[in-house]
Amino acid sequence: MTGLRERKKADTRRALSDAALQLTLERGLENVTREDIAGLAGVSPRTFSNYFSTKYEALAYRQTERLRRSVALLRERPDDEPLWTSITEAIVGPVQDDFAATKGDAYGPPDRARLAVLRSALTDRDLRNSFPRSLFDDFAAAIAERTGTDPHRNTYPRLVAAVVHAVVEATIDSYVTLDPPVAYPQLLRAAFADVAAGLPAPADRKV
Repeated sequence: MTGLRERKKADTRRALSDAALQLTLERGLENVTREDIAGLAGVSPRTFSNYFSTKYEALAYRQTERLRRSVALLRERPDDEPLWTSITEAIVGPVQDDFAATKGDAYGPPDRARLAVLRSALTDRDLRNSFPRSLFDDFAAAIAERTGTDPHRNTYPRLVAAVVHAVVEATIDSYVTLDPPVAYPQLLRAAFADVAAGLPAPADRKV
């Protein structure tokens, strides 16, 4: 029974988050209320409050949940695999799965109109602050386990987690601004490949 109850809770969270995204794309984030989200998801405003404190948390949920899955996946990667390969697969895997499930093709070209709305929403400080930084603490702990370091005594695991955070932030910004558009999983893979290579200067850079 506990498993079924937890699955129902997870389904409600996803339904609320999906409703928040749908309404944001239709109206713009500033024109969406918690009551609107609850109504579209088919639950009461009180139920919404049982799951999320704000509309920003609801909208950020899918990204937050992907990062939670990434931490678990990192712990499951082969011990002898290069660290940045493990991190790349752990981060990109859940993104590919979600994009494939919702769009049918994780690497298909994004819709420009959709990106324009997301670009506006992502400038909202409340939304950006809704991604819990504690997840990157969890990532640092997983990296410490993998590398045999102590996150409280060694800088390395926290430094790697900070780089992961920066890559995620930078690729989100690129995803909503690049013209022509590029699929988010593709941007993530390219960014982590650059990090793994030591961030060499682009060969075709403009001086």
